[in-house]
Amino acid sequence: MIYARSLLAVLLLASISAFADGWSLKDKDGVRYTLSGLQGRWVLVNFWAPWCPTCLQEIPEFVSLQKQHKDLQVIGVAVMYKNRREVTDIAQSQAISYPVVFGSEDTAADFGGMVGMPTSFLYTPSGKLVGKHSGPLTQNEIEQAIEGKAAALFTR
Repeated sequence: MIYARSLLAVLLLASISAFADGWSLKDKDGVRYTLSGLQGRWVLVNFWAPWCPTCLQEIPEFVSLQKQHKDLQVIGVAVMYKNRREVTDIAQSQAISYPVVFGSEDTAADFGGMVGMPTSFLYTPSGKLVGKHSGPLTQNEIEQAIEGKAAALFTR
């Protein structure tokens, strides 16, 4: 009994420690992205679904943001999709220029979960979580958050 509790405590601490060190996401092309590997850049991880109109509405904003800011990496994590083709078709039709990950609700749980769609997480260049935002975002809102003028947009 004591051994089982000790083992459980060790496993729990290991999983918390692994998450605390950052996350790892593999995009649709097989490229792996880690928080530590993106040090020196702002990182916006956006969870979206193909059936979500507000999710699709913000994609052009993120494409523009990615194009105009070399110090920022947007990563789109598709969740709640019927099949991978549905995601790749949207990526192609929307000309998504940033990495797209085939995610799941488990992937979202690794980030602290989602309350609604879309949900975005913003990280500083040093890898610190600024916070998360539920609902659509615009390029201007993200730029203001990066400049420290709209930090309230992202909650902890």
